[in-house]
Amino acid sequence: MRLPPIGLAAAALLLLSSCAYTAAPTLPAPAPLSGRCNAAPAQFAVGRVADAALELDAKTRAGAQIVRVLRPNQVVTMDFSAERLNLTLDASGRVTRVNCG
Repeated sequence: MRLPPIGLAAAALLLLSSCAYTAAPTLPAPAPLSGRCNAAPAQFAVGRVADAALELDAKTRAGAQIVRVLRPNQVVTMDFSAERLNLTLDASGRVTRVNCG
């Protein structure tokens, strides 16, 4: 049994298309995050009631990797972390101090 010329061409095209290489689009590399905390841009939080949204916004603006909320009389470690933003709260839950460490 012989294939008609059009059938042979279609089979060849099908075989070639299955082997085609499509390169993935090249995306620009993301800017590396320093992870070092800078408390100055997060000072907006002083006087505001702390909640999850405020913590995330302050952490993002400070460029910190983590945020720690310090409540009155809370026991905390004294270790220093250049990647950590500290939000110190008063008894009513308002931020009284923003610093790195």
